[in-house]
Amino acid sequence: MKKTILADGSLLFVAFIWGATFVIVQKAINFLPPHLFNGTRFLIAALLLSLLLKKARRKFSLELLKSGIFLGFFLFLGYAFQTVGLLYTTSSKAGFITGLSVMIVPLLSIWILKDKPRSIVFLGSLLGTIGLYFLTLGDISSLNIGDLFVFFCAIAFALHIIFTSKFANQYHALPLTIVQLLTVSISSLICSALFERATITIDSFFQKDVLIALAVTSIFATAIAFLIQTKFQQFTTAARVALIFAMEPVFAAATAFFMIHERLTGNGLIGCILIFIAMIITEIQDIKQIKWLKSKYHLSKSSE
Repeated sequence: MKKTILADGSLLFVAFIWGATFVIVQKAINFLPPHLFNGTRFLIAALLLSLLLKKARRKFSLELLKSGIFLGFFLFLGYAFQTVGLLYTTSSKAGFITGLSVMIVPLLSIWILKDKPRSIVFLGSLLGTIGLYFLTLGDISSLNIGDLFVFFCAIAFALHIIFTSKFANQYHALPLTIVQLLTVSISSLICSALFERATITIDSFFQKDVLIALAVTSIFATAIAFLIQTKFQQFTTAARVALIFAMEPVFAAATAFFMIHERLTGNGLIGCILIFIAMIITEIQDIKQIKWLKSKYHLSKSSE
């Protein structure tokens, strides 16, 4: 019980870190191309964690290496789509669309982890789709390719959560995390060399916003956050992790409001509310549980 509470609290802290860094990353990629930024960020994080290896070096194996690369591939896709998407969309919208992974996780868990299908999951997916419509198509003037990129990011992150649940209790967290981060770094740097033709000088790395973003994201949002996720996800389920991570877009919207005074449109706000409701109800076991909770509420009211 204590491990579950500690795991939930630690994962909620991770959601806060990720949500709070949306605005910071968005500022940094004005000076560095997205893939180059990600490659640098994840490389620094991997090097920092490598300093902690010591006895954990013995935990490396071929199977761990394969699993780490596999997880790192989905993590790379998630951050690549998210960071590029932030070039075209707003921090709050990106945060809420990324939050769709909380509904994608239970759906994919039915197929990948062989979880039992639940009617409430399909209801949540429907609400989420309607919410996404209001958030993007509901305001035609703000519809852009960035929203689609961030939606692909949500799918990739959902797959990462699912497979982390599968591998977390099989391997030591530290080396598994390092392999993931190195995979993301190498993949991002290759993509940067292939697709990002912008002229970058050494001075670009020493811009104030870039230095702050690299420091904060490398240490907190990458090294610490993914080590916590890999370590503590073995004590909870993929669906529960996704639900906790649903707080990330809430933190992102709050950060965008306080730091850059960014506000959603009316349609966007409706979409966010629908998506948030969908996030919450996907954790309810079944439609029957809603009826049971409702009847219990009425019984308690009548006894007063």
